[in-house]
Amino acid sequence: MSVAAVEGAQQVLTADAVAFVEELGRRFRAPIVELLERRRARQAQFDAGVRPDFLPETAAVRAGDWRVAPTPPDLQDRRVEITGPVDRKMIINALNSGAQVFMADFEDANSPTWANVVGGQANLMDAVRRTISYVQPETGKRYQLNPAIATLMVRPRGFHLVERHFAVDGAPIPAMLFDFGMFLHHNASALKRAGTGPYFYLPKMQSHLEARLWNDIFVHAQSALGIPRGTIKATVLIETLPAAFEMDEILFELKDHMAGLNCGRWDYIFSAIKTMASDAAFVLPDRGQVTMEAPFLRSYTQLLIKTCHRRGAHAMGGMAAQIPIKDDPAANAIALDKVRADKLREVREGHDGTWVAHPALVSVAKTVFDEGMPRPNQLDRLREDVNVSAANLLEPPRGTRTDAGLRHNIRVGLQYLEAWLGGQGAVPIYNLMEDAATAEISRTQIWQWLHHRARLDDGREVTRALVEQCIAEEYVRVRDEVGAARFDRGNFPAARALFERVAMSEPLEQFLTLPAYDTLVKAS
Repeated sequence: MSVAAVEGAQQVLTADAVAFVEELGRRFRAPIVELLERRRARQAQFDAGVRPDFLPETAAVRAGDWRVAPTPPDLQDRRVEITGPVDRKMIINALNSGAQVFMADFEDANSPTWANVVGGQANLMDAVRRTISYVQPETGKRYQLNPAIATLMVRPRGFHLVERHFAVDGAPIPAMLFDFGMFLHHNASALKRAGTGPYFYLPKMQSHLEARLWNDIFVHAQSALGIPRGTIKATVLIETLPAAFEMDEILFELKDHMAGLNCGRWDYIFSAIKTMASDAAFVLPDRGQVTMEAPFLRSYTQLLIKTCHRRGAHAMGGMAAQIPIKDDPAANAIALDKVRADKLREVREGHDGTWVAHPALVSVAKTVFDEGMPRPNQLDRLREDVNVSAANLLEPPRGTRTDAGLRHNIRVGLQYLEAWLGGQGAVPIYNLMEDAATAEISRTQIWQWLHHRARLDDGREVTRALVEQCIAEEYVRVRDEVGAARFDRGNFPAARALFERVAMSEPLEQFLTLPAYDTLVKAS
């Protein structure tokens, strides 16, 4: 093992923790590589015209009469969950926010600089032990935990990412193993003493075989640390199109450790574009027109609720990405109305809770769920009225493609990647909290329009020349919006080069964070 020294390393990279994570790497790296190859092979089938469908070989699991293990007391009521990166101030504010759960995110809301990754682990160690505090340098204001705080959950990175700063036997460890292993090793006992447990959110899973591997990792890790089997609880984000066809199977594979499924709506839209990349009939309209009322999204959320409740698992709603608009009360009121309407739809459909991206939205979402869900959850709403077919899950939304939508995607992509390359993974852009998932939609939507030679509503065909022209023009507009001084000291040239690559390359880059991580590591 070789690691680079950063602040927090002495606290996090102890000999015992390093040995534990190294052993995870040696045991589970090969199966992860095999599953990634299976993903590539399956995508090749989709690219050749095969459409996703429910698996005939697992029909018995879907038809079977089984339930997941009981949910711990502090995960029974999850009506509002707040998410965010693992920086110190964010952790304190989120745990104090009044939400039932805080998901500390090493994935889409975190730029994986080595300092962020190790520092985030150190911050969570302090948070679990309630010793965390922060002093704002500019004001001297001190932040510390309230007596009552949210239940902590942690999201490690996905299968596809590696941690190049931590090598095992000469090769980078899968990032998921580093994030999971370090947190579990350092905090499992302290969490138990605090009356809670090691709880995780698992991202971007594409099949029940990936869920099976996570279960194997959990079983091994608990045994190695002397923790009773089933202590770890996990909620799986259903944020890929293939996973929507295997929800029963994913619950089954993790049933001893299962705490629920979550509608990861933004990544799900990105995954739908990527999975159906070769299908000209699945070319989406402007991102702003792809709402949760779109047939393929509504079908997936209702199927998730029905599937979870049949198995005794929580069905969590999606993210409200709005943030307060402090200098425009009228625009702020409109934004909050959108949040209320979204959360009202979720609670009426039967979700057991929802996500928000900003502490100011906790009370808004909580009020809606308090009124619509007076009990801790809605597990008894079985939604037997829901019948979803494969065709329903693959029905594309209707709408228009516009010049404004194209240009908005470019500006969001440029600004997000610039911030990400600077070490910031959750970025407020145009009054929304953007993370890697929404940046993925921005660039894959341009790729899809370009690849299928789609036409805008003004009749123009989306060509490479048009996209290049728009990028050049929006690059100047972004400079004007952020100001010359901010622009000149930023990472905008690198962000532009990266965005052009991931938006226009053939074949489609599977994740923008892969080439972006290359750039990030070279710059560090």
